[in-house]
Amino acid sequence: MTLTEHEGWGIFRVKIGTPKELFEGEARVAMTPDSATQLQKLGHECVVESGAGALAGFDDASYKAAGVEVVKTAAALWKAADVVAKVRAPNDAEVKRLRDGQTVISFINPAANEKLLEQAAKKGSTVVAMDMVPRISRAQKMDALSSMANIAGYRAVIEAGNNFGRFFTGQITAAGKVPPAKVLVVGAGVAGLAAVGTSTSLGAITYAFDVRPEVAEQIESMGAEFVFLDFEEEQADGAATGGYAAVSSPEFREAQLAKFRELAPDIDIVITTALIPNRDAPELWTEDMVAAMKPGSVIVDLAAEKGGNCKLTVMDQKIVTDNGVTIIGYTDFPSRMAAQASTLYATNIRHMLTDLTPEKDGVINHNMEDDVIRGATVTHEKAVTFPPPPPKIAAIAAQPKKDAPKELTSEEKRAAEVAAFKVQTRNQVTLLAIGGVLLLAVGLVAPASFMQHFIVFVLSVFIGFQVIWGVAHSLHTPLMAITNAISSIIILGALMQIGSGSGLVILLAALSVFMTGINIFGGFLVTRRMLAMFQKS
Repeated sequence: MTLTEHEGWGIFRVKIGTPKELFEGEARVAMTPDSATQLQKLGHECVVESGAGALAGFDDASYKAAGVEVVKTAAALWKAADVVAKVRAPNDAEVKRLRDGQTVISFINPAANEKLLEQAAKKGSTVVAMDMVPRISRAQKMDALSSMANIAGYRAVIEAGNNFGRFFTGQITAAGKVPPAKVLVVGAGVAGLAAVGTSTSLGAITYAFDVRPEVAEQIESMGAEFVFLDFEEEQADGAATGGYAAVSSPEFREAQLAKFRELAPDIDIVITTALIPNRDAPELWTEDMVAAMKPGSVIVDLAAEKGGNCKLTVMDQKIVTDNGVTIIGYTDFPSRMAAQASTLYATNIRHMLTDLTPEKDGVINHNMEDDVIRGATVTHEKAVTFPPPPPKIAAIAAQPKKDAPKELTSEEKRAAEVAAFKVQTRNQVTLLAIGGVLLLAVGLVAPASFMQHFIVFVLSVFIGFQVIWGVAHSLHTPLMAITNAISSIIILGALMQIGSGSGLVILLAALSVFMTGINIFGGFLVTRRMLAMFQKS
């Protein structure tokens, strides 16, 4: 490995390595044969520990076929790799293997792992936390939290169905009628929306709640019903809170719990996903709500790792309450779909390394001026760099809003309207005067027969311009498109002239028919596309 310094950034040619995960029950792997192929196109070499991908369905032979070096032990892997890509944060044994200049990319949870950060910084290692990737548009391809949350939301519905004693969709059979299941999803983040989509696709009547009312349209577009509260509270801008919901007031929380108590007796499946970074999960489904649910109902708590949204959730266990409600507190939903989760996570890692290798020459350029790289880097150059500064876009969003302009009195509004009307009138009179002078100048030299047609043409253009220009943009609807098509009366005149003897007239008439035909058919095509926006597929 060669190491140089350039403007304060460490630049060096690297070998990417992935060890076997040591966390009990973890089946994912941070490098797949496909992602390794892409990493090699960036100029990197790849190495994995033997058996690292076995639980995810990737054997050593598939890695070798992709050109990946397979080493037998973890010690050999950590010694060979310049960048170590993992799923779980390094444990104590792995931290001891860190060395100066080595980079680790994995989930870290830096707010709860201060000791790990201090040890890595002391050793001179760079640590990139995939759970700290800023939630901005450019970083979506590296957003591993969203990738895993998407899988968790889907899997939560599957687990609920596995423990629910009825169909999701309603059925009418010769043996009787089966009502559809009613599903409530609490929290409409990535996991919540994935759960909503899966639930509706299975035919359940799906309800969803979130403290951010702006997500109501997303929920309703997926075929679910948004649960509104009769409560007004100013919510924080999502850009200023990193895309997460903000902490609600006590009054809002009481209104929220009252709504859930009202829904509890009627809901068959509850999936809770509410989490705020670096905080314990808020308690949203209380013991009395569980008691109010029907026997056979199911609760899947995706926040179990942070204490759970349900009061009775037991982390990593499935329990059945005295009234027959099943509560699932598993924390390994992505690992239950290890092949798919590994594929997505390895792709997130690959995109991160793509940004770290801008020249695609196998040389890492750890640019701490880049919002995404800086946000995800928690230790660098023997210093702990967590917490990061907010991304520039979030910093702008978090700035206090400027004071609204002073509201005018009725007299001031009237004066402003009169002044604007005078300016508009003066402009119109000036244009009409100029047009009249030009028309008079043409009439002095043109024959009378030409002037008759020319005056009609000028008046038509003037009236048409005034009519179309006066239409507000919000009124450009399908009706407007149809009107434009039908109003192409010019095609009638062109058709009348297309059979005349003059070659020039025939050419101009043919061009008129062609261009007017585009206007007519284009109007109907635009109308069809507009109407399709309001139709369900």
